[in-house]
Amino acid sequence: MSKRVVITGMGALTSVGNDAKETIDGFLNSKQGIAPITKFDASETGITVAAELKDFDPTERLEKKNFRKLDDYATYALYTSVEAMQQAGLEKGSYKPEDLGVIYATGIGGLTTIQEQVIKMHDKGPKRVSPLFVPKAIANMAAGNVSMFFDAKNTSQTIVTACASGTNAIGNAFRAIKNGEAKIIIAGGSEASVNEIGIAGFAALTALSDSTDPKRASMPFDKDRNGFVMGEGAGTVVLEDYDHAKARGANILAEVVGYGTTSDAYHLTSPDPEGTGAIAAMKQAIDEGNIDVNELDYVNAHGTATHANDEAESRAINKLFKDNDHLKVSSTKGMTGHALGAAGAIEAIALIGALQNDQMPVNVGLENLDSEVNVEIVNDSNNKGTVNTAISNSFGFGGHNAVIAFRKWEG
Repeated sequence: MSKRVVITGMGALTSVGNDAKETIDGFLNSKQGIAPITKFDASETGITVAAELKDFDPTERLEKKNFRKLDDYATYALYTSVEAMQQAGLEKGSYKPEDLGVIYATGIGGLTTIQEQVIKMHDKGPKRVSPLFVPKAIANMAAGNVSMFFDAKNTSQTIVTACASGTNAIGNAFRAIKNGEAKIIIAGGSEASVNEIGIAGFAALTALSDSTDPKRASMPFDKDRNGFVMGEGAGTVVLEDYDHAKARGANILAEVVGYGTTSDAYHLTSPDPEGTGAIAAMKQAIDEGNIDVNELDYVNAHGTATHANDEAESRAINKLFKDNDHLKVSSTKGMTGHALGAAGAIEAIALIGALQNDQMPVNVGLENLDSEVNVEIVNDSNNKGTVNTAISNSFGFGGHNAVIAFRKWEG
């Protein structure tokens, strides 16, 4: 017999807030987190803006011993996991270690560590490479360190599916609990790629916006969009077997009801322009959640502000939900930029905020709607109203498609 799966805790680090509440408030108040790059001199990359964290102090939730040997991406994961578990009311001793798992995502992993150590090897020789290089750089260390911190002895997995990673992590956690394999799972995604090699690499792909105006850099669904803005941070949720949550009197935030995941099998970096794989993933998610196509209230779109993604995604949404006369769509990347493997997890938190507040995030950055975009985009005049069901879309290089479906929790 399958289990119901609920969300009992959230944690977030984004360019619009250093916890989940600040981040949701930022989304609902259209806070713009994009600004000139400060982490390094980006002048030679041709890119000037990013969505960096602001005034982040890891010691607000962690002791230095917890993160001094971690790359930033793993620190962000651990920090937000602590917040999520605190909100869930779960501390060591209140759960069986065998009941708690971790499924965590990243698109790249310890990129800053890789950059620093390759430079050190080049300048000073291979003997000067840090013995912590591998443990800091490898992509599984977010999941590993979260598991060790919370003594989580159920599954510990790392998901790497490019920009679909965070959504795949939450979806896989949903399935594991639904199937009775765990009672609690910490799931999410983290990324720390606002560094020289990260910016230079995506700039070389011509994927990044070269706008010097932060307000006109990330413009999902706008006819003048010219690429995405690099973001960073993490989003973490605690998923729990409903019966387990109910028995301990947990405060339930939302219910996860469906998950879809497919592959375009089409191109290295571009989505299938017909949106076939995206449609299939969205349909899988709503079908599993028993959500009729005409019932869905909101889509948190992948919406990267690249021409290929936004046209293909809006085409897919329109095809599947063409008879839905009230569906609203928005991308939150106009506020937080694109946090790669963390994006889906951060956007799941935005979606939960929409369910809780009956208010959808405005599609910040949109001034002139692309004529090819035939969906109703959230703006200041239509952003409030009942939100009972919603999905979050994430699509990654390599053709990865991941969609999760949520319902409002009403007890």
